[in-house]
Amino acid sequence: MTNPHSSDLRRSPVTVLGLGPMGVALAGSLLAKGHAVTIWNRTPSKGDGLVAGGARRAATVAEAVSQSPLTLVCLNDYATTHEILDPAAEALSGRVLVNLGSGTPAEARSAAAWAAGHDVAYLDGAIMVPPPLVGRPDAVFLYSGSPGVFDPHRETLASLGDPRHLGADPGLAVLHNAALLDLMYATMNGFLHATAMVASAGVSAVEFADLAVNWFMPTVIDATLIAQAPSLDKGDYPGDLGTMEMNANALEHITRTSVEQGIHAGQPRLMRRIAERAIAEGHGGENYLAVFEIFKKPEPAE
Repeated sequence: MTNPHSSDLRRSPVTVLGLGPMGVALAGSLLAKGHAVTIWNRTPSKGDGLVAGGARRAATVAEAVSQSPLTLVCLNDYATTHEILDPAAEALSGRVLVNLGSGTPAEARSAAAWAAGHDVAYLDGAIMVPPPLVGRPDAVFLYSGSPGVFDPHRETLASLGDPRHLGADPGLAVLHNAALLDLMYATMNGFLHATAMVASAGVSAVEFADLAVNWFMPTVIDATLIAQAPSLDKGDYPGDLGTMEMNANALEHITRTSVEQGIHAGQPRLMRRIAERAIAEGHGGENYLAVFEIFKKPEPAE
C-alpha cells in the first residue's frame, strides 16, 4: 500500500537555528510539510515540543548545520547571528544559509560578504507575518540574494509561505521589511491619533473605526496610493486639485485642534513642519505627494 505522504517524506532536510516563537513556528511548519528538521537553540528545552513532533535536536551549531543542505537562522540581530555562526563556518562551507533575522541593509550585505568568504551560499530574508500565520500559502516571506541560490530552494521555502525573491542585492529583503514596518507604524499611529482626537469628544473607537477603516482607508487611501504611484516615479505633482500650501494649512488646523482637545499634538506638528519644508524647497504649488521629494533626502541639520 502506498503511503500518501511518501513524497513529503522525501522533502529536503532543513536546519533551524534559533527557537524563539518565530523559530518554533518555522520548524513546526517544515515538520508539518514533511521535511526532516534539525534544530538548535542556546536553551535546548525550547525545542522539546518540536522534538516530540519529530525534529532532531543537535548539541552544537556545527552539528546542526551539517545535517542539512539548507540552514535557516532566526535570531534577534546580525551580531548574534555572527556570534553563533563564526565557530561553525567550516561546517557551513558548501551549504546554503538563509538569515531571517532583522537589521539593516548594510548588515545584510556584510553577512553576505562573510558567507562568500567562507564558501557559504547566502540569502537574506524577512518574515512579513506573525508566528501563527507561518505555513499558510498567503504568508509572505521576502528574500534577496543570488537567484542561483534562491531558485533551487524555492520549493522548500514555499513550505513556510509565499516566497518572494526581490533581487540579487542581499540588502533588499531587510530594506523592504523596514519600509513596510515604517508604513505599518505610520498608519497605526495615524489611526490611533485620529481616534484619540474624536475620543476627546466622547466618540467611541468602535464607532470611529467603522468610518475610518471601512470607508476612508479603502476609498481614499488605497485608491490614491495605487493611482498616484506612477507620479512618484516620475516626480510629477500637479496642484490642480490641491496644493502643498493648502495641505500645510490643514495640518495647522489639525495641530491646533489637537491642542484645543487636550491630546498629543507632536505628530501633526511634525507633519506640518515637513509640509513647510516642502514649501520652502519650492513645492508650495504642487500637491501633497511632493513631500516624497523631502523624504528622499537626508533630514537637514538643525
